[in-house]
Amino acid sequence: MSHLAKLNLKTVHRSAQKDPVVKRREKLSAAIEEQLQVLAAAEKGEQYGVASKRWQQNDAGERVLVEHQKRVRAWFFAQDGGWYVQCKYGSRVVQLGDKGNAVFVKDLAAVKTVLEAFYAACAGGEFDAALSELAVRKRK
Repeated sequence: MSHLAKLNLKTVHRSAQKDPVVKRREKLSAAIEEQLQVLAAAEKGEQYGVASKRWQQNDAGERVLVEHQKRVRAWFFAQDGGWYVQCKYGSRVVQLGDKGNAVFVKDLAAVKTVLEAFYAACAGGEFDAALSELAVRKRK
């Protein structure tokens, strides 16, 4: 018993989950960072893809782990003589205030400043209300 008396004992309950708001912010900020890589590839005229692993059967009928390139869809597209940039949470478009859901810029180089502004807004918590709205699943 004297060995335990030397230790600093406390009662603690470990929190297993993060705050849902923080998890949403981290998910969106990771997606914005990925979109910056998509933009860099688009400026070079290339496609950006993420490597993912899948199980497939080979010619001998054995299941093997194979690496595939998964294409990442861009949040920006050309239309009306410029580029529209949308912020997405999963497959849903995030509402950007009361005026709309996209930002219009004249050229592809300006898309980077919009994505960086999205990143700063996400880190500052400006998207929290819109993300919590999108996170609620609607019943059909």
